[in-house]
Amino acid sequence: MRKIAVTTATTLAVLVPLAGAAAAPAAAEPAADRSKVVVIGHRGAAGHRPEHTQGGYELAVAMGADWIEPDLVPTKDHVLVVRHENEISGTTDVSLRPEFAARRTTKVVDGRDVTGWFTEDFTLAELKTLRAVERLPAIRQRNTVYNGYYPVLTFQEVLDLAKRLSRQYGRQVGVFPETKHPTYFRSIGLPLEEPLIETVKRNGLDRPNSPVVVQSFEPSSLKRVAKELRVPLWQALGTTGRPYDLTAAGDPTTYADMMKPEGLAKIAQYARWIGPDKSSAIPVNPDGGWGTPTTLVSDAHKAGLKIGVYTFRSENQYLPLQLRRGQAPTDHGDALAEYRAHLDLGVDAFVTDYPDAAVLAKSERGKPNKLVQPQQFDNGLPDEGRE
Repeated sequence: MRKIAVTTATTLAVLVPLAGAAAAPAAAEPAADRSKVVVIGHRGAAGHRPEHTQGGYELAVAMGADWIEPDLVPTKDHVLVVRHENEISGTTDVSLRPEFAARRTTKVVDGRDVTGWFTEDFTLAELKTLRAVERLPAIRQRNTVYNGYYPVLTFQEVLDLAKRLSRQYGRQVGVFPETKHPTYFRSIGLPLEEPLIETVKRNGLDRPNSPVVVQSFEPSSLKRVAKELRVPLWQALGTTGRPYDLTAAGDPTTYADMMKPEGLAKIAQYARWIGPDKSSAIPVNPDGGWGTPTTLVSDAHKAGLKIGVYTFRSENQYLPLQLRRGQAPTDHGDALAEYRAHLDLGVDAFVTDYPDAAVLAKSERGKPNKLVQPQQFDNGLPDEGRE
């Protein structure tokens, strides 16, 4: 999912439960069958292993994830590989490889200058010599023990892994690919949709009940896929601005417009799901605490859409003020309470870095949330995306 900036030096809190008091936002509609809520391992089990690695995907499924998420970007020889972004200095050891030092460059991606090393400048064989590293080492230092262990995967390898894990665990493991920067890649002659479509068809997965659900922030990418595949589609939604394909086309439609009832009706013409940031369902106030829930979940259901919210993380700095615990922004807070609040709203899926926590939360019955009393302390960490 795409990066969304968070203010530097966010104030966090040490929190003490107050017994018997309920703090979760009120439900907007009758609770759905929680057993049907889909748990999506965000880039695997990103809270426990480096993103987009075989170990992360395997752990996510072992923890109970229903789907695993690969972000798709192309190589120079037009093979779809799995990385958070096409710029890979933060997710691989490429910066330590002297043989690739000269490939460091600056490009304009979706209107932004980005400096580093890019998948589209490497062949698949070259990328296979690299190894994954933890993207958020200041937050998830324990994950750095796996730095240098896992290779870069192809989309085909993730599909093969999902098939193997489905057999191993006796249940269907879904694959949830995202087309990253599709307008940019089409502009440089490496479109994402055509090889994605070909791969899905080659694997016999082109059907309405497919275990492959394709997501994108760009509507035009999903509409291209819809012309060729019958798989479910997921319109991802940002919190500000508009999809880059609409920006490039001069279309003023914003993500906020897309989340209005009339916008949801348009999405329902080509997609089965919407995927907003969790703050679009339960806003966060300027002080960091929970605000009043919006009507987005019920509006989506009225439009005939399912709704999955992103990205759930257990660290204090990603939680609303009431749920933070411990002495540091990287300490884990009361993440289960955040899942419960969204379950009470009736969401259909969680995109989460911690599939184990999501599975536990959806299996609970009648667990109350609790109010907490905050005490202030400083974050002290660099900005990280909430996505």
